[in-house]
Parts: sequence; structure tokens; C-alpha cells
Amino acid sequence: MTRGVCWGVGVGPGDPELITLKAARVLERCPVIAAPRTQSGEMLALDIVRGAVDLSGKTILPLAFTMSQDRAVLQASHEAAADAVQPYLDRGQDVAMPNLGDVSIYATWGYVMDVLQDRGYETAMVPGVPSFCAAAARLDATLVRWGAPLHVIPVGKGPVKPLLERPGGKVLMKAGRGLPEIVDALRATGQLERAALVEDCGLPGERVWTDWEHIPEDVGYFATVIVKEEP
Repeated sequence: MTRGVCWGVGVGPGDPELITLKAARVLERCPVIAAPRTQSGEMLALDIVRGAVDLSGKTILPLAFTMSQDRAVLQASHEAAADAVQPYLDRGQDVAMPNLGDVSIYATWGYVMDVLQDRGYETAMVPGVPSFCAAAARLDATLVRWGAPLHVIPVGKGPVKPLLERPGGKVLMKAGRGLPEIVDALRATGQLERAALVEDCGLPGERVWTDWEHIPEDVGYFATVIVKEEP
């Protein structure tokens, strides 16, 4: 029997209308949806999919992932996810794993894909709208112009200030956990007035700030800071 294909499908940051036609087609065609699930039981990517695709009759396979920084723990969760998907592929069923944003940018899919490929399974990817592109559109802002560089910075992986000193536009992803450092670095580099914050872009609880004096302390994990390039 021919094995099934495991698809990593980017579903955008939150608004179901940002799911591409190709993503919707793949999700509709796959009989199994492997949905990432947080420790609290939330399956945000699946919730977004439900806003655009009829999942009636499909097998929903929750995949538990951890936020641990321990690489061994992370690898174990990726192996466990591949273990859960593998029986369906062995039966010849295609599996789709929806991921927030795009599947090539800080996506859990990439790790599961590596495990499956190492085991000899076929995988495929469907790109999605990155969160920072959606955030820039929400702000009616252009990220870069005239060949200037764009720096995508994952907050929490090192000092922010040296990266902000580089020329061009900047994107700080998952910024909610490092706002005090970010604000200090923006102020020190003279970029505070060119920066804005979008939390939960495209989701029902979306919030936008351009005034850094009134940002609350409860900004969540899915927060993106956009720093426009210097004119």
C-alpha cells in the first residue's frame, strides 16, 4: 500500500480569511487533521481552520507540544507527534498539520517534518501569511523599501539592542515576554516613535498600540513589534 503524505499547512496568524485557497484545498482533501494542542488544551490553529473549512467526518488528531527550552524534551515531543501521525500515513491516509502563520518561519511543523523525513515518509508544505506581514498590513505600514534589509528577531534568544541598531526594518516576534527590554532598547536606539505593537493579530482579542506610554502589562505571547525603517 502506498503511504500517505504529511502536509504542513500555514493557516496565517488568526483571521480565517487569510487562509489561502491552496491551504483550504489541502485541508479539505486530507482525511486526518493533526492539530497542535497546548498544555491547556487549546488548539488555536484548528480553531482558525474551522472558520474556513468544513471538517465534518475528518479524524482530528491532537498533538501535544511543550514550551520547554530543554532540547531533549522538545525532541521527545516531536518524536511523539511523528509517532501519532505515522499509523495514518502507513494506512495510506494523507495527514494535514495546520500551523499558525507560515510553515517555514519558527514553525513547529519543521521539527516534525524532519523526524518524518528521517523515517522515510513523504512530506509537503503549503505556505501561509506570516504574522508580521499581517501585523504590518493591520498598521497600514510598509516593512522595507528600496532594497533595504528586513530583520526578523525572535525575542528571548539574546540581547535585542544590538539587533535594533542594524539598518532597515525590524520585526520582533513573540514580543510579549520581553517588552521591558524591547522598550528600553527602542528608546536607547531612538526608534520608539517608529515602532508599533500588534497583539493576537487577526484574532477576536486583537489589540494594537502605537503609544508606548499606555501599553498594559498583560500583553500576551503572540505579540509582534514592527519597527519601520528610518526614512
